[in-house]
Amino acid sequence: MNKVVKKVTERIVARSSELRESYLQQINETRAPQPFRHRLPCSNLAHDLAGADPKEKKGLLDPARPNIAIISGYNDLLSAHQPYGDYPPILKDAVAKAGGTCQFAGGVPAMCDGVTQGEPGMDLSLVSRDVIAMSTVLGLSHNVFDGALLLGICDKIVPGLLMGGLQFGHLPMLLIPGGPMKSGLPNKEKARARERFAQGEIDRAEMLAFECRAYHSPGTCTFYGTANSNQLMAEMLGMHLPGSSFVNSGTTFREQLNRAAAARVTAITAQGNDYTPIGHVISEKSVVNAIVGLMASGGSTNETIHLVAIARAAGIRINWDDFTDLSDVTPLLVRIYPNGPGDINSFQEAGGMAVLIRELLENGFLHEDVQTVAGRGLERYTKTPKVQNEELIWGKDAKGSRDSQIISTLKTPFAASGGLKVLSGNLGRAIIKVSSLAQGIETRLTAPAMIFHTQQEMGEAFKAGKMDRDMVAVVRFQGPRANGMPELHKLITYLSIIMDRGYTVGLVTDGRLSGASGKVPFAIHLTPEGLNGGMIAKIIEGDLISMDAKAGQLHLHVEKAELAARDYAKADHLSELRKGTGREIFASLRRNLPGAEEGASSIFGTDQESVSPQPLS
Repeated sequence: MNKVVKKVTERIVARSSELRESYLQQINETRAPQPFRHRLPCSNLAHDLAGADPKEKKGLLDPARPNIAIISGYNDLLSAHQPYGDYPPILKDAVAKAGGTCQFAGGVPAMCDGVTQGEPGMDLSLVSRDVIAMSTVLGLSHNVFDGALLLGICDKIVPGLLMGGLQFGHLPMLLIPGGPMKSGLPNKEKARARERFAQGEIDRAEMLAFECRAYHSPGTCTFYGTANSNQLMAEMLGMHLPGSSFVNSGTTFREQLNRAAAARVTAITAQGNDYTPIGHVISEKSVVNAIVGLMASGGSTNETIHLVAIARAAGIRINWDDFTDLSDVTPLLVRIYPNGPGDINSFQEAGGMAVLIRELLENGFLHEDVQTVAGRGLERYTKTPKVQNEELIWGKDAKGSRDSQIISTLKTPFAASGGLKVLSGNLGRAIIKVSSLAQGIETRLTAPAMIFHTQQEMGEAFKAGKMDRDMVAVVRFQGPRANGMPELHKLITYLSIIMDRGYTVGLVTDGRLSGASGKVPFAIHLTPEGLNGGMIAKIIEGDLISMDAKAGQLHLHVEKAELAARDYAKADHLSELRKGTGREIFASLRRNLPGAEEGASSIFGTDQESVSPQPLS
């Protein structure tokens, strides 16, 4: 086992011991060998039976049959979630053939960040994760279920489903992906078209034609953003069946994997001999495996928030030092956009998860001795599913990469360390994604601050030609409590163009950026946020700011005494930005959002104990 991976795991275990022990005790106390519905009073159970058809009712009356819940993020607005509309009958049939019953327990809201990007609705995106978690809990709260199938893919949906599902840690649960759409317009062509549109070189009709070639059918977007990072993370956690994350939507193979997942969750309930509750699957070791997988693949920066919140739901405490220490020793083994030219389908064709997991496992970067939904041991995830004689089987251990430009080896990694780094200094702590930066891009820079309070301000400055200079763009009051911490993905197009014109460019913000963002060195998720006493609110136009990814430093070149004497910038503009598109109704949730490093979730409140940084000794 790699010494640093082992050391980080040990300190997470020590840090989490009291809360994790309490969580596991609750699981043990809640487990029941008899189906939960048959512990209800007759009237209560009758309400559960009333809507079932005669065949389903007969199964529900059988005290030996486990009952499986479906919690779904289906809507036909999200291309990734549109396929889920057809899943319930298929899953119910598979559960019945496996000896159980299955009921659709509830839906959860599922926003598309692609549709809301740069629009008012984006302010609700991060907080929707808490609503999804709460909705998951409500669906399961009827307490008539012995297991659950969680249907979700995209940015906040998978984390929300897991955060809610872990409140029922005694139940077995599987995540079921929908699969990516097939490849369309290459991502580099899409990015270039956006830059041309921003500079007025093509009109709206041409730009829309480009976008529709990129996003063209049901299925997950194919770039390696947060949605696909979620899928990799889920498989690393042991929450997917092996090799099921990136099988294309709408295929027979996809359906066979979905049926296998339904049969598997039925087999691992407390009524069988292979009880595998979600609270045992998501453990300190599996969380470390997920972080390592994200580092090795150059995963989304959003997971530095999401995985913290998921772990907290399981009684596990992680912080950004864990991410950066693991990143320092984990080689970058995957290059897919924005880290490289290929997409998620290219990754799958090169061997996918089985090849990546085998390479990391054989070289001591992953814990093999973990519980997964497929059984004990991560070795199972080095096998590839395939159909043989119309039967789904997991074949021989995966061989090496079929495309060394997409998945490499520990001997010839794309970079010696992983995709994400933590920056610290007198401005606070922030995240930088180094894996997405092109070769030759300087990760150490110093430039004067140019301050913006909204994305729109930057867009106006760009169009007016005011940004043609060396600068660190400071976009503040974008944190969880300010406006819900929206993604600021549209800023990258403006900053990329300025960089291409030969200027030194950086970005510092207490907001988020998409996992698909690249090219520009950025310090994001800055905590404390500006509205909560963060020093970003004291920066004045022209102040020099230094960023150094290699040294892990973020520094404002202002004397300590002068900085202390400065007033915080006013955020009067926020009152207008909190109105419309339903943003008012989320005020109480937004007020209780802690910082990004704490997971930015109102579910856990703001009065929880803080997790102090613990550097390796």
